[in-house]
Amino acid sequence: MNWKSLLNPGFLVAMTLMLVSALGMSAAIRAYGLHLQKLEIYAPNNRQVSTLPRETPSWIQVGTDQIMDQDTVKTLGTKNYVSRVYMEKVDKSAQPAREPIVMELHVAYYTGGIDTVPHVPERCMVGGGWLQTQGAQTLPLALDSSTWVRDAGASSEARGDVYTVRTLPAPYSDAPGTRVPLPFGVSPQSPVRMRISAFGNPQTGKTLYSGYFFIANGGTVASAEGVRTLAFDLTSDYAYYLKVQCSSTSVASAEELATASSSLTSELIAEIMRCVPDWSLVEAGEYPADNPRRAERASRE
Repeated sequence: MNWKSLLNPGFLVAMTLMLVSALGMSAAIRAYGLHLQKLEIYAPNNRQVSTLPRETPSWIQVGTDQIMDQDTVKTLGTKNYVSRVYMEKVDKSAQPAREPIVMELHVAYYTGGIDTVPHVPERCMVGGGWLQTQGAQTLPLALDSSTWVRDAGASSEARGDVYTVRTLPAPYSDAPGTRVPLPFGVSPQSPVRMRISAFGNPQTGKTLYSGYFFIANGGTVASAEGVRTLAFDLTSDYAYYLKVQCSSTSVASAEELATASSSLTSELIAEIMRCVPDWSLVEAGEYPADNPRRAERASRE
């Protein structure tokens, strides 16, 4: 190395500007409370998505949960997942000609740095040899809101309305009748939305409809691009997202998948929300126990 070159005025000016810029950026990050590195966060007692009920009033599991091998889990990017097939309960005495819908539910939880690209059917199905035969549609889910109650204490202008939903009765839930918060902004007038695409199997000729939505940092969104924006809010210390995906070859349209997904999600949504942290408590610094906002609040008092 030519050490004399380090004393060149141009080099010294450039280094000085870089140092000042770095110091200024660090000061701005601290002043605005921005968090570029995200902490991991889990549901209370690290509740896993595999605890979702295997039976609900309208659906029942068929077979056993899919157990992925190590390479597939590594590709998936999380060990906190469940892939389970449900079959619709049909009263044959009332509807003798109706065949029950069979649908696969896949739920996966991610937290912390989340440097992986979300796994969505548009990428994974095509990568697996299926052909996308219809463009994606984003449809509302008609969730049963009969047990929803607005939580005035958690609602705000910034995050919108926050509703709570009651868990299923026994024997379907291990905490029957418990109230659990829904994602911010979800209300009877503002439904969860699901992004649905159709895929064709060139070998069997079957058509599969697959749809998904995300729950991330207390909110919900129906696109892979949107979930990264939601989970990486720079004002949050933590980051997580949960993908909920429903797929079926028993339906004939995106609308029919949305209807079936609405039925299953209506009965599972409270249990799904038990598998993510209560974001109102996170923002208030009350959860988890080592939440940095708790220490910041204590230092100001």
